[in-house]
Amino acid sequence: MAMFRSFVSAAQLRQQHQQQQNGAAAAAPGESLESQFSCPICLEVYHKPVSIASCAHTFCGDCLQPCLQVTSPLCPLCRMPFDPKKVDKSSSMEKQLSSYKAPCRGCSKKVTLVKMRSHVSSCTKVQEQMANCPKFTPVVPTSQPIPSNIPNRFTFVCPFCGARHLDQQELVKHCMENHRNDPNKVVCPVCSAMPWGDPSYKSSNFMQHLLHRHKFSYDTFVDYSIDEEAALQAALTLSLSES
Repeated sequence: MAMFRSFVSAAQLRQQHQQQQNGAAAAAPGESLESQFSCPICLEVYHKPVSIASCAHTFCGDCLQPCLQVTSPLCPLCRMPFDPKKVDKSSSMEKQLSSYKAPCRGCSKKVTLVKMRSHVSSCTKVQEQMANCPKFTPVVPTSQPIPSNIPNRFTFVCPFCGARHLDQQELVKHCMENHRNDPNKVVCPVCSAMPWGDPSYKSSNFMQHLLHRHKFSYDTFVDYSIDEEAALQAALTLSLSES
């Protein structure tokens, strides 16, 4: 059985490697070129793609980062163990992203895949589609209340110009490129979205705040569902047991 698994894994790796060498494979029926070059974690076009050497699966660098923080990481796609030191920048994927164009899912304009993320974030048609998305409804009848007013802690609005749908890394990049010398005091959209955030507090040096406070994603380290009192008691119990 172990030999059979090894044979199948090796065959899969050879097939994926051959596809990468040949460039974009022919799209399956109904599959867009954009989806062929989308990260299996965030489901968006790859951004700074990296590949795991042992299984050859590719992800956005930021998407894979949380997996690299654990002692024995597993590939998010195939669940195979891998050596975090053997995760490399995928130059072949970056080359393909710069070579191929695909229509925007909103305005249908042909955009180079490497620029698709930034285009989508500013495309009015895409924003209209997102605004018109149907509200959440249970698949089957349930006695549980339908969630409402769930805070968005995944994308943010630029406090300077109002650019929307920026994730944390994109917000930092956007502000550094477009508002580096803006002297206005603004509210940090990341902090204000947190349970402890003060939506009225304006940072006197927002750029410095971004670079010092938001180099990592809170989602990697914070459990929003835990009760603060319970977390404090757990921390006290742990400290007493170790003393």
